[in-house]
Amino acid sequence: MNTYRQEYIKRINYLQDYIEKYIEDTHTSEKLAEVSGFSKYHFHRIFKSITGESIFEYVTRTRLEQIASQLVHRPDLSITDIAYRFGFSDSAVFSRSFKRHYGIKPSEFRQKYSNNCKDSSFDPFYTKRVDSQINEVTAEVEIIDMDSFPVLYARKIGAYKELYDYTDSFAKAINDLFAFGMSRNLIDEQVKVLFAYHTYPDFSEVEKQRTSFCVSITEPVHIDNESEIGCMTVPAGKYAVGHFEIFQKEYPDAWNYLYGEWLPQSGYLPGNSFPFEVYLNKPEEHPQNKHIVDIYMPIDPFS
Repeated sequence: MNTYRQEYIKRINYLQDYIEKYIEDTHTSEKLAEVSGFSKYHFHRIFKSITGESIFEYVTRTRLEQIASQLVHRPDLSITDIAYRFGFSDSAVFSRSFKRHYGIKPSEFRQKYSNNCKDSSFDPFYTKRVDSQINEVTAEVEIIDMDSFPVLYARKIGAYKELYDYTDSFAKAINDLFAFGMSRNLIDEQVKVLFAYHTYPDFSEVEKQRTSFCVSITEPVHIDNESEIGCMTVPAGKYAVGHFEIFQKEYPDAWNYLYGEWLPQSGYLPGNSFPFEVYLNKPEEHPQNKHIVDIYMPIDPFS
């Protein structure tokens, strides 16, 4: 890929990470252009040409997806409180925006897709709801207070359910991250390999779901325009960590167990950050080819 295009994509990835981190803030075009490093006169056109969405569409969609998740998983918060938290000060404007995106009013959405509802037309992969079928995957779950840590990442845009159809390309991406980190003495014996899921799968268009393939590093690093590799920080906070030993096909069941069975009985609510998987073995070396994986879910106490 052309070196200059790599730099453009890296800047857009960085901007998307910034928007996600500060999704509850009000973003001006001038500030977002400044964060991206592009001229404010050309920023909008560049963003849309690379992502297929205008910056306004992207910010609005990302907010609405997070709002949709909170409507379902935060029954302790009113619809007005959730909308206000994500920058909608006018209830009528919020209701119109939400209905335009999802086709129904926020109140109808909350009722239809509550945690107790079995009827869902959204993407079933990594779904965060209780399924009607019995889930045979279980795990030991522990609560931890985790410090933030930096990672190198490569970004994929597309359906989560396609991830394990392309294991060779993902292995190459991880190998490239390792090579990059080792060449700069950023890898130590505590290195982690993880996938971070930035998009709420139940409430998003599958072709716009964002995944980061990551390798942890010892310290943050500035990366020049030599590749599409980026650097970001996994946020500190309280996490529920599910320890799983599963077959590859059982990843959706593992997520269903954590969100659909453990969480509703835990006394916690989902936190406002992205979940991620940390891989602890090479499945081909396991006697049953199983994956030993920890799933980290950000959580908040039930208030």
